[in-house]
Amino acid sequence: MKSFVNYEQNSDFSIHNIPFGVAAFNNEYIACCTRIGDIVIDLATLYDYGFFDEIEGLNENVFEAYTLNEFIELGKPVTNAVRLKIQELLLEDSKIDNDERTLEECFFSLDKVRMMMPLHIPNYTDFYSSIEHATNIGKMFRDPANALLPNWKHLPVGYHGRASSIVVSGTEIIRPKGQTKPADSEKPIFGPSKQLDFELEMAFVVNRHTEMGESISTSEAENAIFGMVLFNDWSARDIQSWEYVPLGPFLGKNFGSSISPWVVTMEALNPFRTSSPQQEPEVLDYLKFSGEQNYDINLEVYLQPENGTENLITQSNYKFMYWNMLQQLAHHTINGCNVEVGDLYASGTISGEDPNSFGSMLEVTWRGQNPIQLNNGQERKFIEDNDTIIMRGFAEKDGIRVGFGEVSGKILPAK
Repeated sequence: MKSFVNYEQNSDFSIHNIPFGVAAFNNEYIACCTRIGDIVIDLATLYDYGFFDEIEGLNENVFEAYTLNEFIELGKPVTNAVRLKIQELLLEDSKIDNDERTLEECFFSLDKVRMMMPLHIPNYTDFYSSIEHATNIGKMFRDPANALLPNWKHLPVGYHGRASSIVVSGTEIIRPKGQTKPADSEKPIFGPSKQLDFELEMAFVVNRHTEMGESISTSEAENAIFGMVLFNDWSARDIQSWEYVPLGPFLGKNFGSSISPWVVTMEALNPFRTSSPQQEPEVLDYLKFSGEQNYDINLEVYLQPENGTENLITQSNYKFMYWNMLQQLAHHTINGCNVEVGDLYASGTISGEDPNSFGSMLEVTWRGQNPIQLNNGQERKFIEDNDTIIMRGFAEKDGIRVGFGEVSGKILPAK
């Protein structure tokens, strides 16, 4: 496929992608949108001009909404048809190739739009599904010889997080305060976190509601997952390590998480499917699945100090995940937990076996024992005030590239 829109060969937003987001156009109005190269397309106006008239089930202009939820809820027969229609319209010699009115009214350069939070997220769950990450944490904080807890290989471990503090890329994050207990102190102390960290994650969003008591099987889960975003699960390690026993993460996690503004559909990611790691021991029947259900998505994390340049911190890959999305959703609902359109499910930190592929500062510096050196001569054990963390992700195969752009966030001093 070749588009009449010119873009760089290494663009995340090729014609093979067609992601969905929400943007403020010229600071005048908000609408759902898609992107190709550095062009953002207003889908609400495209709908008004009749380009989606033939799509069954798209009976009203859901693109006028301030989130993607109404569109996502229409289900894959409609959302897939819209994506394919957009691809068709972007081809050379299409209906709008030389349609000056449509190009002027619907096509905007990236610098003329402001990306918004793409979703209303009713509920958020964070999993712990990278065996390399879980093993590293177990070695660091528990018994190196028995790093994984007994349940870890039997079920996708997770916890319910705070949806209200999930923000779109570019939103600044204020350093959290709380209780910590330094190793040399008999009592806890109060103050700003001194061990602020990122967690390199991805997250998927569901497109359906279920009733209490209803479950989604691994065979049904694929149709219930609309797409994915990049996800930075900011973590205050010192607050977390003092509070997490016996009920798990709380204030060390809920002060902020960041997502990329573009939701990439599972259909765009289909060419990058790959096999899952071998799961031993064999999982219970409700967690069994068929086919290639992992995805080969390259992931990168950069740290940029104030007035400095980007420093590559780690390079990982989503294919390392031990538990896949189908298993995560099946396990989440096996007890009858109901889900809602827009619910977000994060992967947990994505780490590989090589230290250069670890997905958090906690692992990269091994709890601060091995500081990283920045290209300005400074070093970091954890994230400092006014540092910006930038995560990027893309998949590439056989000349096709599909990416997510980036999710970034700057840390501001505690208030």
